[in-house]
Amino acid sequence: MRLRAVFAGAILAPLILALAYPARADPPSRQQVAQWCADAEDPAHCGRLIEAQQLKRLPGLAVRNGNDLRITLFPTGSTTFTDEETLYGGTSYSLWDNLSPINAVVLYVTRDERTTYTIVQRATGRKFDLPAEPVLSPDRQHLVTADFCASDCSNEVVVWQVSRDGIVKQSSWKPEPAWSDADIKWKDADTLAIDYTQMGDAQGKTQERKLADKVWRGAPAH
Repeated sequence: MRLRAVFAGAILAPLILALAYPARADPPSRQQVAQWCADAEDPAHCGRLIEAQQLKRLPGLAVRNGNDLRITLFPTGSTTFTDEETLYGGTSYSLWDNLSPINAVVLYVTRDERTTYTIVQRATGRKFDLPAEPVLSPDRQHLVTADFCASDCSNEVVVWQVSRDGIVKQSSWKPEPAWSDADIKWKDADTLAIDYTQMGDAQGKTQERKLADKVWRGAPAH
């Protein structure tokens, strides 16, 4: 889900286990974003309003202190993200979701005019930037992102491979004709269920896409 698209719509109308994996809070739905951000001044403010709700749902996972957002790592440690203001807007970090099956936290990030997401692996503290909201597969082996909008987006679906060592791009697909928006879920570990709107169309469509489909391009070798 592209938060800036939803935001635009909103402004217009046991103990160890508990410590390791705070209760999962499902990511905010489009309806919740519209409700929570109805009076937001901009996407960064919207992110902070969403964070206030998620902090209640995920006690012990993160702490907000002014411009600092401290994420609790597991088994030990913490990492802090600090908002910065610049002449052109700056950078803002907000708690978005807890991916407890892979021991990771998702942050919503605004950098000047762009909105992205960052995943923090709690075991290592490693950080990985993604262009859109990540959705975890049922087998916990993959994430998928769908980055679509009228401008300033990659306009592609990307499948990411998840391991203890990190998150790497596995394959990508740029649909033709191009899409203006997309919402992606996992039907099963090998199949994506996609709701999308083609550029210039008003009516949405749906389709399913297997990870083994020939439309996918493998990530370049490093």
